[in-house]
Amino acid sequence: MRILFLSAASSVHTVKWVNALAMRGHEVHLIFNKGHEPKNGEIDRQVTLHQLKFQGIVAYYLNAKELKKITQRIKPEIINVHYASGYGTLARIAGIGPVLLSVWGSDVYDFPYESKLKNQILKKNVRYAKRLASTSNCMADKLREVMDDSSLEVTITPFGIDLELFNPERFEKQKDKIVIGNVKALKAKYGILEFIDAVAMLLDMLKEAGEKDIAEKIQVEIYGDGEQKKLILQKIMLNGLEDVVLIKGKIPNNEVPNALSHFAIFCATSMYESESFGVAVVEAMAMKLPVVVTDVAGFKEVVVDGETGVIVNRQKISEIAGALKHLVLDEKERERLGENGRKRVEKLYNWKKNVDVMELLYNKLKQESKAVIGGKNERTIIEKD
Repeated sequence: MRILFLSAASSVHTVKWVNALAMRGHEVHLIFNKGHEPKNGEIDRQVTLHQLKFQGIVAYYLNAKELKKITQRIKPEIINVHYASGYGTLARIAGIGPVLLSVWGSDVYDFPYESKLKNQILKKNVRYAKRLASTSNCMADKLREVMDDSSLEVTITPFGIDLELFNPERFEKQKDKIVIGNVKALKAKYGILEFIDAVAMLLDMLKEAGEKDIAEKIQVEIYGDGEQKKLILQKIMLNGLEDVVLIKGKIPNNEVPNALSHFAIFCATSMYESESFGVAVVEAMAMKLPVVVTDVAGFKEVVVDGETGVIVNRQKISEIAGALKHLVLDEKERERLGENGRKRVEKLYNWKKNVDVMELLYNKLKQESKAVIGGKNERTIIEKD
């Protein structure tokens, strides 16, 4: 199948999708705005890259003519647009189609609420699409809410896990420390400042409970980078946690399993509902880690409270600290939750099966529609494989 992806090549989500489909023998073309270039070596050489001329917000309008020409030249059988706001607008303005529009999170949870104009843009883009996809049920429901259409059809295409890569049996366990960790961008959305406050409270709780020796084994490792890094470092110093909390920097996805293998507990303290899936949490569960997560929609969908992890009130630092304390002191409970988490990922978030779902959706779209090559009035019949 000849597939055109319109998406940011710098995104790990894009990289994972295009690589998986190229490896399955599809002819994959990835088109992206200037400024959204891929990092060296991340995208499979079988994927054909097309960088558009303009960058920034205006690029979603100014690149329309060039996108249309490239699409006419490629003659794709499937056009998968990722991100309903920016690239969804570009696809609509360019008049390419039929479009499978994949929503990501902030394009549904934040963008349409920023202004009436943005709300209208989002709705136009969604209506323009032939079919819709979402990585989670909660985000699909949010899209239906935005569109005021409870019957809106949205296919769930989870952003799953490579279970061979995220396999705890490949690594040795950390024994001398109890490492509590997180792999997230250092942004307000992900609640890293709140996580550090919870760690400080956890240490106080352990000492008050006479568990000083356990408290001394606690180490926190945070992988990621972002605009809050300076504030986070200040927070660590303010709490006197320089020897406890380590900011390890951003790492590529293929190094995440090794980082997770050092953890005893994974803690994700996202503060915003736009955390619509929580792939980092699913990766941790795949590595048989118990997870402590806040009560945002995406986490509540992937984590079963009391079975694969603990869900806490995002507004209560004491709940986060309390859940961490419970798991720090109960190794058998950590093992039970971790085993259950792995089983849940194997059942629901096996990446190979998730790609199967996307291919089935592509075939359905292909059978339903005639590809639009040059705009609304210029159509061609696609030959079946």
